[in-house]
Amino acid sequence: MATADRPRRPKIGRIPITQLAPTTPNGFPGKAFDGEVITFGATVFREGHGVIGADLVLERPDGGTRTVPMLLGAPGTDRYEATVQVDHVGVWTWHVESFSDDWATWLHAARLKIAAGVDTEATLLDGALLLDRLATETDSSAAVRAAEQLRDTDLEPTERLAAVDDARITGEVEDSPLTSLRTHSPTQLLDVERQRAGVGAWYEFFPRSEGAKKNPDGSWRSGDFRTAARRLPAVARMGFDVVYLPPIHPIGTTARKGPNNTLTPGPHDPGSPWAIGAPEGGHDAIHPDLGTEDDFRDFVETAKNTGMEVALDFALQCSPDHPWVEQHPEWFTVRADGSIATAENPPKRYQDIYPIQFDTDPEGIVAEVLRVLRHWISFGIRIFRVDNPHTKPLWFWERVIREVRDEHPDTVFLAEAFTRPAMMRALAEAGFQQSYTYFTWRNTKEEIEDYFSELSHETSAYLRPNLFVNTPDILTEYLQFGGRAGYKVRAALAATGAPTWGMYAGYELFEDVARPGSEENIDNEKYEYKPRDFALAEAEGASLAPYVTMLNRFRQAHPALRQLRNLHVHTAEDPAIVVYSKHLPGAFIRSGRADTVIVVANVDPHSARETTVHLDLAALGLPTEGLFDVRDVVTGQRWVWGASNYVRLDAFQEPVHLLVVEGPHR
Repeated sequence: MATADRPRRPKIGRIPITQLAPTTPNGFPGKAFDGEVITFGATVFREGHGVIGADLVLERPDGGTRTVPMLLGAPGTDRYEATVQVDHVGVWTWHVESFSDDWATWLHAARLKIAAGVDTEATLLDGALLLDRLATETDSSAAVRAAEQLRDTDLEPTERLAAVDDARITGEVEDSPLTSLRTHSPTQLLDVERQRAGVGAWYEFFPRSEGAKKNPDGSWRSGDFRTAARRLPAVARMGFDVVYLPPIHPIGTTARKGPNNTLTPGPHDPGSPWAIGAPEGGHDAIHPDLGTEDDFRDFVETAKNTGMEVALDFALQCSPDHPWVEQHPEWFTVRADGSIATAENPPKRYQDIYPIQFDTDPEGIVAEVLRVLRHWISFGIRIFRVDNPHTKPLWFWERVIREVRDEHPDTVFLAEAFTRPAMMRALAEAGFQQSYTYFTWRNTKEEIEDYFSELSHETSAYLRPNLFVNTPDILTEYLQFGGRAGYKVRAALAATGAPTWGMYAGYELFEDVARPGSEENIDNEKYEYKPRDFALAEAEGASLAPYVTMLNRFRQAHPALRQLRNLHVHTAEDPAIVVYSKHLPGAFIRSGRADTVIVVANVDPHSARETTVHLDLAALGLPTEGLFDVRDVVTGQRWVWGASNYVRLDAFQEPVHLLVVEGPHR
């Protein structure tokens, strides 16, 4: 509390700086990835009519400092911005400095006063003093001569003022601004991670299904890491960067689930990989059917040789047969009847899974989890897809992820958190580099436009979306009834709407039959083997793989698509046509040429649509008048476009335009 002899110190600086961006809601460091282009912003204002300015001051992890002038946006907003590409991995610091622009303030007033013949002598002498300052700070002879001219009373006031029109004076003031009242905003942190933390294409498959064979007696010979490795070159040829494996650990037999999540498994049913733990081991063990640790190392190496990383599922839960149940009974919730509580999401119940209870022995759980993660990191794993993180305490993830990244800064954690917005966002703030999103259920034009704008602007400082089109658990009605067009639309939106997207095996085969009354595939691979003949489907033209390959090549060829914060929604008159663009100025591309992509999608997979598309040309980096050439990478067609354009998209032919802006029409 302030007292008479100890006054309260004002929080507001001399020239106020407010609404810094990018920042997080709860004070955690903002997130970025190597090569990301970020617009830093601040609202800066002051009393009176003096001209002010603002600088962005960035300090890289190596100690190098860069000052970038911030530009005022729309008049009257007091919003200053600077766009920067971050290029060093590590924690950056940044702040904004506001200042009074003494030269611009004087020059603006001087031109008005001299023209009006008001207060001319004092005004010219004030300018001379500023030029004296410039001469002292820069050793400028031009400033000395200009100051003398401003003081020369033998000249008319307009002639005296003409001294400041010297190009040398203008240049020197730009190089050495005459400022005062510098005000320093609070320092902010920006955690810049490796590019894979923010950019990638993920492919999920079950190793046990790859190479699985059914024997005459109804039993199965499981696929393993060796047979699964044969699938990796085909996945890599589709352009994927990450191959994600469901849990690879021993599976419990107690309360094992049968086909389609039934409670009556047969003797040959393999059970759900998420029911982790058996006498053979727990989270640090490999299911015997999949092979040995050496086989897994070979699988990881094979993936690396094809240009991909392996992501492992980390599901912090146990089957009733997990060694932890006997070794650490205090880690589980015991009910009044003496039984251990199983996992549930009423009315769903997972009888084959025990959730962890974190409050009895938190230190013991943290130590064991860190041991398990370090174990898999020793195999070269640096990406973990975390199952249901929203059912564990936030403090736990904040601590575990921080400790892992302190040792291995290149580690990436993906949150599989289909939950309430507050928890999803809090997990991202607490440390998760990526998050599953509600994209799967955003299917209408309005839903897509609103959600893409939210992901690319509102939460982009800390939540990185991974737009999965499907999972073993999720087969939406849109996919169940959308046919080939629906599958194309969803893949195109995911691949272009964010720098990271993913799909689960079978998507390319248009697997669209759901278990009655559910949103998941019938004969679900979670509970049984599911070998597929991908090559035959492609040879017969029954595979989406060529389209997916085209999408990933498109992403690789266009750096604008590898950015998150540059998505801009445009307007279409039809209620089923979505239009958005991604533009990256040439200043941030090695070639020096700007990259601009426009996506136009018919999200009604059952119709042909005709409409007019209206574009914000400034958002495309184009003049507001004139025409430009576009090329559709799907069909190869070319058109001349302008601000308003006729579009026809037939869902039964090609429901999406993926347009590259090739430059002004000549």
